[in-house]
Amino acid sequence: MSKQKTGTLLIILAGCFWGSMGIFVRKLSAEGFDSIQIVSIRVTLAALVFALISVIKDRSGFKISLRDIPLFLGLGFGSILFFTVCYFTAINMMSLSTAAILLYTSPIWIMLMSVVFFHEKLNGRKLTALAVAFLGCVLVSGISGGGVTMTGLLVGLGSGIGYGLYSILGTIALKRYSSYTVTAYTFLFAAAGSLVICRPADMFAGFAGSDHLPGLVFFCLLTALVTAVVPFLSYTLGLESVEASKAGILATIEPMVATLFGVLVFKEPLTVFSGLGVLMILSSVIILNMNPGNP
Repeated sequence: MSKQKTGTLLIILAGCFWGSMGIFVRKLSAEGFDSIQIVSIRVTLAALVFALISVIKDRSGFKISLRDIPLFLGLGFGSILFFTVCYFTAINMMSLSTAAILLYTSPIWIMLMSVVFFHEKLNGRKLTALAVAFLGCVLVSGISGGGVTMTGLLVGLGSGIGYGLYSILGTIALKRYSSYTVTAYTFLFAAAGSLVICRPADMFAGFAGSDHLPGLVFFCLLTALVTAVVPFLSYTLGLESVEASKAGILATIEPMVATLFGVLVFKEPLTVFSGLGVLMILSSVIILNMNPGNP
């Protein structure tokens, strides 16, 4: 299998793992943790796992240049933490479906930023796949009839921009460091930032008050592994051989997988529109991989 095809599969795998996030978020919400605390638990434990992986793989990977600290600050704060906080804020300001649609404007921002920073060429195949994927996300997420304020719109778009920024900054970082170094430092910075805003005293009190602490800790670790460690490492490895703009479109498989989990795990109904959206997202992946030898 070619490196590009392997990278494509890694990006799709990442989207599939991200699509399972709702299962873990609902469980931790039931345990009494709020959205920002769940974010902090997820990124902090992921940071520890990524750091451990880096120690095992190559301790020299912890060495980074001081001039690259702003790059990792951008990845940790500007991308991971920023987009997550914006996304959960948007969820509280508008319907979940509208927040999801605004989040999945990310391929548009990735494509535009890729043209500016990497001089990637836009072609009909990419633009068609982008349009099909975005419309599929709209159909999968559902079309909300509720009004959206300007503040809500800006926050929602901010989640899409922050989400897309990982592909751009991650591509730059991968030219200088290994995937393990990039993910480790990204999450270490994100974890540091999250502990400032998550009301850590209340979060730790939630753990202390649990009557099944070992099981809760294990589930938190599983959350970090399934929704952060595996997908972000897979996505970052995929970026080594897949263009950032293409990776952003491939990752839109996430809402499709989330919809399927909702149907299978939570017995949520699959509407005609949702089913059509799933097919459109799959179609965008097929369109992107036509004539893979061409950019």
